[in-house]
Amino acid sequence: MNEVYGAFVPPERLAFISGPSFAAEVQRSLPTALVISSTDLGLAEQWADAMPNFIKGYADDDVISAEVAGAYKNVIAIAGGVSDGLNLGNNVRAALIARGLVEMTRFGVSFGAREATFLSLGGAGDLFLTASSTLSRNYRVGLGLAEGKPVAQIIEELGEVAEGVPTARALHDIARRHDIYLPIAREVYAMIEEGKDPQKSVRDLLG
Repeated sequence: MNEVYGAFVPPERLAFISGPSFAAEVQRSLPTALVISSTDLGLAEQWADAMPNFIKGYADDDVISAEVAGAYKNVIAIAGGVSDGLNLGNNVRAALIARGLVEMTRFGVSFGAREATFLSLGGAGDLFLTASSTLSRNYRVGLGLAEGKPVAQIIEELGEVAEGVPTARALHDIARRHDIYLPIAREVYAMIEEGKDPQKSVRDLLG
């Protein structure tokens, strides 16, 4: 998004918010920690300090990592939902999330992101939250896939946007063009676009 906005606003005036934050909990003023990313660290610090008292704001200048993690974690969340929907247990979900973190880091670094940033709130923090809770729309997409429902039906029943669905398609196209190894995103794409059986996708990943 920094490239889109950058056509209209100087990059040093842009800041992006990310991190583990379900809107329903923020609305209830429950304690939350977020990252404000900007190429101008001073601007990021201003916005971090401007957060309400129940939100702890952290400033960072690695915009690309924040953007990549914010999009990619939704795809891993679909995989997490599939795993839980198939009742494969905590071990497999933990493995999916851990390998998902490695995968989205690999993708981000190939486009100039800093590896260490993916271990922060906007990377690992947001991923852990989104990939393991029914409050996550994308996790619920995975649950629907595990039940054998087509994507169109899942989205209709959800009644909300599940960003991981179009993101999986985008990652598939980008990975092909740039020859980047994204096994989890590839399997999510296969389930969404090709109707691949979720059980087979998990077996292929573990294989």
